[in-house]
Order: sequence, then C-alpha cells, then structure tokens
Amino acid sequence: SAATNTGNRSAATNTGDYSAATNTGNRSAATNTGYQSAATNTGDYSAATVEGQESIAVSLGIEGKARGKQGCWLVLAEWKYDGWNRKLIEVKSVKVDGKTIKEEVFYSLINGEVVEVK
Repeated sequence: SAATNTGNRSAATNTGDYSAATNTGNRSAATNTGYQSAATNTGDYSAATVEGQESIAVSLGIEGKARGKQGCWLVLAEWKYDGWNRKLIEVKSVKVDGKTIKEEVFYSLINGEVVEVK
C-alpha cells in the first residue's frame, strides 16, 4: 500500500509491510511502520521516520531529517543556497546500528557529516 501527500505541512503515514509513505510538501512528515518499507520526504524542513525492520527513511529537502529503528537505513541530502538558487552538495546513507547512529533520534546531513538533530 502507499500513502502520498503533496501539500505543505502535511503527513503521509503507512502501517503496511512493503509499503511507501511519501511527502513532497515543505514542513511535512512521512512515517512508515511496515516491514521492508520506505518513508520518503522531498519537502524542505521535513522529516522521514521508519519503524519496521529493513526499512529506509529518505529525507531529501533542505534541512530535512530522518530517523529509524535499529537495522533501518537513513538517506540524507545537504543543500546550500547560491544566491537565489539551491545547490545539492552531498547525499549520504547510514545504517541505524544503535550505537553510532541511534534509534529514535533524528539525523541531518550538515557540512558533510551525519549529525544528531537536537
């Protein structure tokens, strides 16, 4: 199954296995609790969360953040403004191992480093 949302400040939530929750609006949330699922967010200042095993949280907007349970993967993007234009600087993925990358903690990509969001 899939939940898709394109509005700003919106939420896409899915609980099914092998599912996708996708958001394109700014300041939005995509959450998935199903096994081998994905939560994807392309909106700026948005969040992606996964709780099912072997899942992926993808946050590709400016100042985006992602979190997941142990064994899940986080994919993060970093953007910079060049005048009025934005420029993609880097994209990184990390696995939630429970030690270096903790469960239930949001992370962002800042200056090329995956950092905990307070």
